[in-house]
Amino acid sequence: MDLRYRWVKLGAICGLLVSFVYPLLIFGNLPDLVAVVLMSAFGPLLGIASVGLYHFIAPVRRTVSLQIAAVSNVVGGTLLTTMLIVQSAIYARMEKAIVRATDPAAAETLKAIWRGVDSVQLGLDVAWDVFIALGTLLLALNMLGHPRLGKIIGGLGIALALGLFALNAYTFPTPPGDAGQFDLGPFVGLWYLAVTIMILRSLKWARENTKGLS
Repeated sequence: MDLRYRWVKLGAICGLLVSFVYPLLIFGNLPDLVAVVLMSAFGPLLGIASVGLYHFIAPVRRTVSLQIAAVSNVVGGTLLTTMLIVQSAIYARMEKAIVRATDPAAAETLKAIWRGVDSVQLGLDVAWDVFIALGTLLLALNMLGHPRLGKIIGGLGIALALGLFALNAYTFPTPPGDAGQFDLGPFVGLWYLAVTIMILRSLKWARENTKGLS
């Protein structure tokens, strides 16, 4: 079996796992250990899924922009895992410190410190959105002429990526969701899920069109 086809299959599997982990992290009330495991897995899964998507598109569009897209998504996944773990560590430490504080003034001081330190993970959140927006935009552009993806899914990805970047620029340094603005993140996640399903339905095409590629 061709190595590139194995990348496509593995990428699609990881894409499905990312689509499962993402809502759990956002909406699930998870035990600490489970949450840390999922946070640690999200970035690597996204990176592998993005490399698989690269190999699915490459037989039709072998471009520099496609390579930049894959790298950008890998970096974005790294930043997201960093942000989530930093956020979790800050919350765990500061919540315990505030609960233990017996003096109301000391508790208020700790809350003020928390708000200041929290800006670190908020900045990482914006950085992750910038890289995933760039990766999504370039992937979507390369999908426009792809026979199994095409103009509709590509055009929707372009619109979502531009909207995500614009909202982050508008609300900087606070992420859109924390600034009370519309959060496009879940919709970008749904777009990637749709792309993953389209790839799974096109594995026969991928097997035939990744043979012998260098």
